[in-house]
Amino acid sequence: MLAFLRNRSLTQWIIFSMIVGVVIGSAFPEASQQLKPFSNVFLRMIKSLIAPLIFATLVIGIAGHGDDMKKVGRIALKSLIYFEVVTTVALFIGLAAVNLTRPGVGIELKGTTEKGQEFAAKQTTFANVLEHIVPASVFEAAVHNEVLQIVFWAILFAVALTQVKGKSHEFMVTGLEALSEVMFKFTGIVMKYAPIGIGAAIAATVGENGIMVLGNLAALILTLYAALVVFILGVLVPIAWFTRIPIGVFARAVKEPALIAFSTTSSEAALPKAMLAMQAIGVPRKIVAFVMPTGYSFNLDGSTLYLAVASVFAAQVAGVEMSWGQQLVMMFTLMVTSKGVAAVPRASLVILAGTLASFKLPLEAVAIILGVDALMDMARTTVNLIGNCLATCVIARWEGEFNDQPGSTPEATTPLPATAEDTPIEHMHDSAKTVV
Repeated sequence: MLAFLRNRSLTQWIIFSMIVGVVIGSAFPEASQQLKPFSNVFLRMIKSLIAPLIFATLVIGIAGHGDDMKKVGRIALKSLIYFEVVTTVALFIGLAAVNLTRPGVGIELKGTTEKGQEFAAKQTTFANVLEHIVPASVFEAAVHNEVLQIVFWAILFAVALTQVKGKSHEFMVTGLEALSEVMFKFTGIVMKYAPIGIGAAIAATVGENGIMVLGNLAALILTLYAALVVFILGVLVPIAWFTRIPIGVFARAVKEPALIAFSTTSSEAALPKAMLAMQAIGVPRKIVAFVMPTGYSFNLDGSTLYLAVASVFAAQVAGVEMSWGQQLVMMFTLMVTSKGVAAVPRASLVILAGTLASFKLPLEAVAIILGVDALMDMARTTVNLIGNCLATCVIARWEGEFNDQPGSTPEATTPLPATAEDTPIEHMHDSAKTVV
């Protein structure tokens, strides 16, 4: 029996813990709230990895190209074009879905604006986003896990490092490679705790909201989920097929990080595992290190689609009929402001509240959405993760560097077995043998 338990994969343990969490949350809603600290501990450990991991991998991803800064610029340009095209498509899919189902029609506002005002106070404008990109202190950015600021500072640091020659350059690159390897080992240790933290998160969420939390907002939730499925099948899958990314291999590789993202509602929590998984299926570590952290600030496909659905839903709740022209202007606003959204739980609500305030729409809608946002956050965060993983594969293919036989090169990470979930949990950390 003990051998059977020891040989279960991390994915199997996570799924089992999620099921147990649903049962505990449903049967003991009040007691399940006492499990929140276990979830918080897991998230705290994961978030402690983010700053050193992103900094080390991103600097190596740029400085590792040596003097070929043209290549770095080419990858950056391709990445930004890809991000913009895909997120724009996501916006329009969300716009079409919410106009088709009209989930906000028939819901009455109760006149409570406190929660909406709370988010509106954090209103995000293009100017604010621009200022927010540059950190006043890199240490403050690291403490608060400001992904966009860390990325900006790391890029400048890496560019400066490419201009340093000789032993100083080698010393810094070697040190950062060592740091990234240690952080991936650290990730392996933390991930052993994942089933406990994730199970506790699910139990607390179900206990707080109830298994029948959908209520009258079922149409909104179903609209979002359906639109996200359409986006995956109608956009991401064709992109993978067109760029000759092995869809089955990719799906198996992202399954485990996607479960982590779904249960924790944080793309950050799945970042270390996702980076390992993409390297394991043949994406060069330099491309993973550059594209994925950047994508967490500029390529949040799920959050972008959600913002389109939620903003028009708010207008429908208020009884405001918006013309297609007005909706397109709102979509443009979302397209600009959403680029500064950090991949942390509930960040999209800040953007939503700011957009509603800009268009003089009632902020009560934010309070309504907040009641079921946890369920929607799970789905959009998962799609954010999948979209960024695919982006690394696509850019690698465009650069002619995607390795269809990842185990054949020294740069490859320890290859995944037949499926990602086949790795027993006690050996999971061994898959983190990566020098980024």
